[in-house]
Order: sequence, then structure tokens, then C-alpha cells
Amino acid sequence: MVSSLLRVFVIVLLLVACAAPKQASKTDKQLIENLKTHIGFLADDKLEGRRTGSAGEQQAMEYISSQFKSIGLSPKGTDGYYQPFEVNDGKIMKPSSLFMINGDGLVEERDYFAFPFSPNTSIDAFVSPSLQEVGMPWIIDLKDGLEENKSNPHFDLTDYIRTNAKKAKERGATAVVLYNSSSIEDNLKFNGKDRSEMLSIPVLYVTKEAAKKYFLSAESSFSLKINVDLADKKRTGHNVVGYLDNGAATTVILGAHFDHLGYGEDGNSMMRTGEKLIHNGADDNASGTAALIELARKLKASKSKNNNYLFIAFSGEELGLYGSKYFTENPTIDLKAANYMINMDMVGRLNDSTKALTVGGYGTSPKWGEFYNSTILKEKQDFLFKYDSSGTGPSDHTSFYRKDIPVLFYFTGLHTDYHKPSDDAERINYNGTASIIAHIQSLIEATNNSPKLAFTKTREAQTTSSRTFSVSMGIMPDYTYSGSGMRADGITEGKPAQKAGMQAGDIVIQLGEHPITSMDSYMKALGKFKKGDKTVVKFKRGSETLERTVEF
Repeated sequence: MVSSLLRVFVIVLLLVACAAPKQASKTDKQLIENLKTHIGFLADDKLEGRRTGSAGEQQAMEYISSQFKSIGLSPKGTDGYYQPFEVNDGKIMKPSSLFMINGDGLVEERDYFAFPFSPNTSIDAFVSPSLQEVGMPWIIDLKDGLEENKSNPHFDLTDYIRTNAKKAKERGATAVVLYNSSSIEDNLKFNGKDRSEMLSIPVLYVTKEAAKKYFLSAESSFSLKINVDLADKKRTGHNVVGYLDNGAATTVILGAHFDHLGYGEDGNSMMRTGEKLIHNGADDNASGTAALIELARKLKASKSKNNNYLFIAFSGEELGLYGSKYFTENPTIDLKAANYMINMDMVGRLNDSTKALTVGGYGTSPKWGEFYNSTILKEKQDFLFKYDSSGTGPSDHTSFYRKDIPVLFYFTGLHTDYHKPSDDAERINYNGTASIIAHIQSLIEATNNSPKLAFTKTREAQTTSSRTFSVSMGIMPDYTYSGSGMRADGITEGKPAQKAGMQAGDIVIQLGEHPITSMDSYMKALGKFKKGDKTVVKFKRGSETLERTVEF
């Protein structure tokens, strides 16, 4: 009887032991503390949202480089750990810009501005608003155009201004000075982000108050001095690059972007209240950056030495993959030796109930399926994997896929705090992030004895916009392009652009009757077509301008 009771007691103890939650090891506890430290620093208000080119970005890159150094990674940027790159932020009016009427100096942006498609030039003339003489500046009232189109929902005032400025040039105008005497608001202001093709004469706008003083009398005449001096507005971002040299023939690249939205100045916030608030980006992407640092620490101590490891914290991702694209165009290692690339973007919100983990790039190498079905990986995985075969998407792995490098992309999903000030450190699932790090380490170690992975092209994922269209050209835009038009970063096979013979690097300048001056104008033009439509696309390829028929 006693022995029977003892056996029952032992069984109960074993069951209780099995049912009890697994205690975190000392190593696991340290990892989680490290993650809290990294994310706590990067997502602190003091960094003001880590906007590319800001003081907050500077603090973040100094923190990341200090971590790389403490782990024992070698610097692999172009300036120690740093790889600087320029971001074209549009145009600015330089202080040397000038607009004078009868010797009175108008104040830029308060009283006047030059449209960004104006050439830099100086003009000194004696003019009358009532006369439009050959070889002189023309003063033009926008009143008629605004009133004629007040009920037209498709009226684009800027396009109207460009068209009429070109006509004025053809008729002999040396400049166009615009004002608005109507009661209809024009809402015109200096837009440095305008990438329209430059005109051959300057176009300026004078505000209502200044126009009342000088332009409203048909008999008035005055001396006019203009100096248009526009310049590119640039800011400098930085990638942070560390290297673990194992003397191997191949290199595994691991990356995560560390930049975020700042105060939402670049128009990419999902907060629509208009408030100026810090977007800390704890999940997006302090979580991925923290994971990158801790993977560097683990791989430094790992016995898997058949690959070198390159760790890159990218900036400029939120502006359109600037940092990763710059690195792939200006690599600090031989990309031909790159085995594969792993990108971590928003890995901080693993759902404890579903444990859903998206793995993008699954189709970029036939080997990925083998590894994910291997015994060594199965034993260590505790996720509901959502596989996406595409090697492209709205994150930095896309830049490496474009160089025919196999990629994987880890992502725990969107949430209501995405691109909002509420994406804060206290909302991070630190245990979940630690489990993702352990999984990625297991995958890397599973590939240690494998030959260099073969690359496979995949379908293109939509990365351009949340808008829906009836048609698609199959063009993946180059978000880093700052010129006029829309440059193709990739062309999807089987889509209209590819069938028409377009190639990556082509710059679309017209679609049907619609001039393409920017990404936005391309999207607007695309929305005008439906399935079955045919039109002509005009594009530049090097010094050539080509035309092709496309059918949607």
C-alpha cells in the first residue's frame, strides 16, 4: 500500500514538474535585460524619434557602434563603423534669393516664393501688369483659371501653372509672376518636395497682401528685380556596420533599420491630428536593432565559423530604403561572397497566443525549405510560421534581393501603434523577441556546413502604396531617386512594363497624356486607367527617350 501511494506521489510530482512553466536560464534573463536596455535607449524621447540626419539619429548610431565595439566586431563602414550617405530633401530658397519692386524688398515665403521648377537666374526690368511684352517678365492673375475650374474636382493648379508658364515662354516671356485676386483660395506655398522637370524661365508667386500693393492697378508700372537662387536641400544619414571575420569564403549579412519618423516631419505618420509628437518607434525598429546587437553577441561566441558575419544597422529605411540601397551600391565587402541576408524589422510584438511569425523571402533560395524542415530547426521552433515567398517588400532586404542575394525577412505583424507616437518600449514582448533571436541563431547555425546558397527570383511584392488600383504596370519604384520622373528599381515579369520592353533604371516621364514628374504624379496617372486600356508610356533610358505601347 505504501509503495503504491509512493508511486502515485512520484507520478504527481512529475506531472506538476512537466506542467510548470519553464524557468528562464541565466543567459535568457541576461538577453531579455539587454533587449530592454537597447530598446529603452533607442525609443527614449531624448532621441526624438531617430529621424534620418537628426541629432537623435547621431545618438542612436553612437550607441549601436559602442555595442558593436564592446562585442568585438571590427568596423566595416567607410568612416570607422559609419557609412554616411546623402538624402535629397527637396529644394530650398537660398538667402541670396531676391524679389524687389521699386526698391522694396519682399520677404521670401511671407510675400513671395519661386516654384521649385524655376531655373536660377537674375532679372532686372521695368514692367506693367497690363502689358505682356516680348522679352519682359509677365504678371499674370490666377483669377480666371481658378474661377473657370472651381467646380472641377480634377483641376490641378500646379499643372495649370506649369502649362501656362510654358505658353508664356513660347510667346516671349522671360519670367512669370503670379498672383490671385479672386476670393477662391489657391493654397499655394513653397513646396521643396516638388520634383517637376525644370522650366526654362522662372515662375514666382506673390501673396495677396503684396499683390494688392503693386499689381491691382492696370495703369501701374514699376521696376522689378528678381534673383532666383534655389539649391538642393540635403541631409546626411548613416549606416552602422560591424564585421566578424572568421576567415571564411562567404559572409552572412544581418541587418535591421534603426531610423524612425522623428516628429512625423516627412509625412509618414499614421497620426492624423496634426500634433507635433515624438514617434519613438520601439517596435519599428528599435526591436530589430536590439535583436541585431544581440545576434552579434551570440554569433561572436558561436562555434559556427564557416561564414563571416556582417552586421548593418540601416538608416533612411523610413524614407524609402535609402541606407540599404546605398550600401548595396557602395558595399564595404565583396557582395559576390555574400551567402545570404537576414533582415529584422518589427520583431517586438509577437502574439503570445498565436505565436505568428512572418518569414519573407522564403522563395529566394531552394535551400530555405530544406532548412525549415530540418530536424535541428524543428526541435527549436515554437512559432506559427507565415511564409511569404517574395524577396521584395517595404524593408531593407529588398535592396539585397535586387543584387541576387537570397534573403529572409522576419516580422511579427502590424498593430494599432504602427507609425504612431504610441509605439513605445512598454508595449514590447521581450520574451517573444528573445525567442525570435534564438530561432534565427538556430537557422544560421543550421546553414553553417552548407555550401553557398543558390539564388532564385520570386514574384514582386507591392511596396508602393496602400492605394488600390484597377491596373498595374509592374514597376517597383526607386524611392531614393530625387530627379524628375519615376525611376524603376525593378520590373515584374509578365506585367505590362516588362511586355513593353522596359528595364530597371528606366525613368518614366509620361503615361498617356499625363506627365510624370514624381512618384505621386505616377500614382495619380495610374489611377486613371482600367483593365483593358492601352496607352503609350514615355521613358528615359540613359540619354535616349523611348516610347512604348502598354496594355493593362
